[in-house]
Amino acid sequence: MKKSVFLGALTVAGLAAGAAAAGTLDDVKARGKLNCGVTTGLVGFAAPDANGTWDGFDVGICRAVAAAVLGDPTAVEFVPTTGKTRFTALASGEIDVLARNTTWTFSRDVDLKFDFVGVNYYDGQGFMVPKALGVSSAKDLDGATVCIQTGTTTELNLADFFRSNNISYEPVPIETNAEAQQQYLAGACDVYTTDASGLAATRATFEDPAAHIVLPEIISKEPLGPLVRHGDNEWGDVVRWALNALIAAEELGITSANIAELSAGTNNPEINRILGTEGTLGEMLGLSPDWAKNAIMAGGNYGELFEKNIGASTPIGLSRGLNAQWTDGGLLYTPPFR
Repeated sequence: MKKSVFLGALTVAGLAAGAAAAGTLDDVKARGKLNCGVTTGLVGFAAPDANGTWDGFDVGICRAVAAAVLGDPTAVEFVPTTGKTRFTALASGEIDVLARNTTWTFSRDVDLKFDFVGVNYYDGQGFMVPKALGVSSAKDLDGATVCIQTGTTTELNLADFFRSNNISYEPVPIETNAEAQQQYLAGACDVYTTDASGLAATRATFEDPAAHIVLPEIISKEPLGPLVRHGDNEWGDVVRWALNALIAAEELGITSANIAELSAGTNNPEINRILGTEGTLGEMLGLSPDWAKNAIMAGGNYGELFEKNIGASTPIGLSRGLNAQWTDGGLLYTPPFR
């Protein structure tokens, strides 16, 4: 078993090195389309609507990158991936970037040969149970059956948590969020565990969300963000700074409503550099001067994307918390655009 896992990691690393050598930025430009890996469906983060159009917070990252590179936020092919298939899809070159609630960890960064370009959502793992179960703490879950997505950090955190608290559980392995939801609602498991944001998104789709509670314990750090293959630094820079542009835009007050006006020039040099009216940042990336303007216009700045898709006024109802700007006590902080 250990041998096959090791060989699998080597194969992924080998694929990554081969795919990266091609130069993803040139490939995307030549193709005229960004291939973006997303989840198989998590409302608020990435899910197709009734017309088959993908929408959500992670989808917004894909559209921003497409807009920055190609000037067109719709020039994206969305590739649904599971916890098991996502890394192979990226390593093999099937997708150019993975934007699907994926946690930045040491082994994924180092052993699997991926580069996380930043964090677009600071999260932590939680537990959801039916209110009727009468449980108020995750430490009361001794002997519970737990729906758990395989091939995820969630699976490992769960084992660590129960072991350290000297309690037992019975795993019910599932592949996708849709399957987890189905099994959980059918009573095949007492508990569903995943990132707290995912639990909120899943509960929002229930017929009676109030009949289910997310327990208070957050048992891990789950910094979620887009990732690319190792060894293709130019492409990594493009995705990293497209995400940074959305975060910096919110901090600097650049919104979808005022971006056209600000693009005429302002007395703030950093805004001018981001929007391409001063300096040569676009040229340094191999993109047009208005690359960041296009990225921001694709769906708004970070705050606009957050509020529209997963914020307090949506059925998912997430507060900004750690995902507030550093100026508001959160963790969002970008390096300077200069």
